[in-house]
Amino acid sequence: MANQFDVVIIGAGPGGYTCAIRCAQLGLKTAIVEKDSTLGGTCLNVGCIPSKALLDSSEHFSFFKHDAEKHGIEAKEVSLNLSGMLKRKEQIVKELTGGVAFLMKKNKVTHFEGIGKITAPNTVEVTQSGKKDILETKNIVIATGSDAIELPHLKFDGEKMISSTEALSLQKVPKHLLVIGAGAIGLEMGSVWLRLGAKVTVIEAANKICGPMDAQTSKELLKVLKKQGMEFLIGAKVVGSKVGKNDVTLTLEGSDTSTIKGDVCLVAVGRRPYTDGLGLEDIGVDLTDRRRVKINKKFETNVNGVYAIGDVVDGPMLAHKAEEEGVAVAEVIAGHSAFVNYHTVPSVIYTWPEVASVGYTEEQLKEKGIAYKKGQFPFSANARAKAIGETSGFVKFLADQKTDKILGCHIVGPRASDVLAEAVIAMEFSASSEDVGKSFHGHPTLSEVMREAALAVDNLARQM
Repeated sequence: MANQFDVVIIGAGPGGYTCAIRCAQLGLKTAIVEKDSTLGGTCLNVGCIPSKALLDSSEHFSFFKHDAEKHGIEAKEVSLNLSGMLKRKEQIVKELTGGVAFLMKKNKVTHFEGIGKITAPNTVEVTQSGKKDILETKNIVIATGSDAIELPHLKFDGEKMISSTEALSLQKVPKHLLVIGAGAIGLEMGSVWLRLGAKVTVIEAANKICGPMDAQTSKELLKVLKKQGMEFLIGAKVVGSKVGKNDVTLTLEGSDTSTIKGDVCLVAVGRRPYTDGLGLEDIGVDLTDRRRVKINKKFETNVNGVYAIGDVVDGPMLAHKAEEEGVAVAEVIAGHSAFVNYHTVPSVIYTWPEVASVGYTEEQLKEKGIAYKKGQFPFSANARAKAIGETSGFVKFLADQKTDKILGCHIVGPRASDVLAEAVIAMEFSASSEDVGKSFHGHPTLSEVMREAALAVDNLARQM
């Protein structure tokens, strides 16, 4: 006899497990299907969480190697215990994935381990080790996330030619790490291994790093990373590769360097939606030419009762975006109204200093013909930044020329990921730069840079 549910969610990443919890809270009998042995998806297992663990650990190592003396701390005998660092990362992952499993039990969400396939608009087949479970349901939510893109001339072998997954678990520090792609993944993993002692060369086909990022912010980040020792080949396209016993050689176009050799190559050119093998074409679900699932404003596909969220639909491939969509689609299925404000989705790159942004870039505003004004303030003029010895970067606010409504905020600086939250909330409530500029900010704090940048929109900054 088939299992009966109100909602079956395929994929237990941030979008899927958040959706499952909210569905259960709303009184819906809910099941979640996950092909891997642990819950949490790419984010918790081989993405956001383990990479941040290594980023923080490598920052501590770099501090004691290079900056401790400035604080009056002598640490001359600092050495790297890479296996210990990796063990700490794995423990954090274990605790958080275990926490998700606990939440599924707490909220009475039924968990099926195996590969889920939609065989009809109200049926999901789960296969695991030859065993099949048939789940009948009123609603299906596709939340299967994404995979690293593998290029025909850059095939992953898990050792010399690697994806971000293997980059999280290298058993020794590369002598020379080649990174293809100057996006968030490439720069973050490049930063980890640079701090731990590798020479790192980033190869980017575009004419700037970080793709759609605000151009001024991108330029500032590039300057800071170069100062740290990261090398860049901008406007260089990788057209071929040769993997040897102990090295990788890349062939380039558009660069003065025609070939470059390293001992490990990280391919970080983006991610693709995980939509293959789900049976979507069999039941008539419409896909885009990039194989993302087409949905309407209620997250529903063209097939009644089948929904999709997260990396498999249009928009940035970000865990927090998937989470909000997961909550929203649960509300919709339960008969409530729901809305996701995509204009306030924050974007963060966890290099050091960090980069964080929300809303429009200057380039987008110019392209749209929207008249704007901007205010900018450097961390070098902030007392707290000086106290902690982290003064690189700035905060920039963009506001409507007439109404002063905040249209965007871009930060390069210490703890930019945390500082940005103020701008996200301000934009969610349609605040003006004056609202932020005339609000109390504790002193001394990094958030004072936000206040001064907001005041600078009307040339009212006071601390310079």
